[in-house]
Amino acid sequence: MLSERLNNAYNAQIKNELNSAYIYLGMAAYFDSHNLPGFAHWMRAQAEEEMEHGMKFYHFVFERGGNVALAALDEPSVQYESPMAAFKAAYAHEQFISESINHLYRLAEEEHDYASRPLLHWFIEEQVEEEANARGIVEQLEMVAGSKTGIFMLDRQLAKRE
Repeated sequence: MLSERLNNAYNAQIKNELNSAYIYLGMAAYFDSHNLPGFAHWMRAQAEEEMEHGMKFYHFVFERGGNVALAALDEPSVQYESPMAAFKAAYAHEQFISESINHLYRLAEEEHDYASRPLLHWFIEEQVEEEANARGIVEQLEMVAGSKTGIFMLDRQLAKRE
């Protein structure tokens, strides 16, 4: 059974994950409105992945005898100065999510909740990948800065994300 502190923290993480999906959907809307379908596709795929992450936490809370309390989501931005600004925001957001998962891990350790370890280890490893992906696209955008051709080529590459 989850402690009340840990149950509340998991509920906060469910909100963070679902909020992430909403943020990425807002970014997809920005890219769609700027006729960059590959960038938009990448963000929609990211939004779907974040929904899956939220559901992993959702199911885990119930499996552990806890209670899910769903909080209101924040309104995401659908406007960015540039593709670079959107991906820098995505990278910063992934860093925030990494820290929130690290916080959950520390709390689980304090509560001696060893059953949380496998789930949280999976998310810790996942966040390494999430940050690397976002940072990698920021770095690619830096390489093609000022090049419309480069942006269109990157758009085509991002459209291939499964």
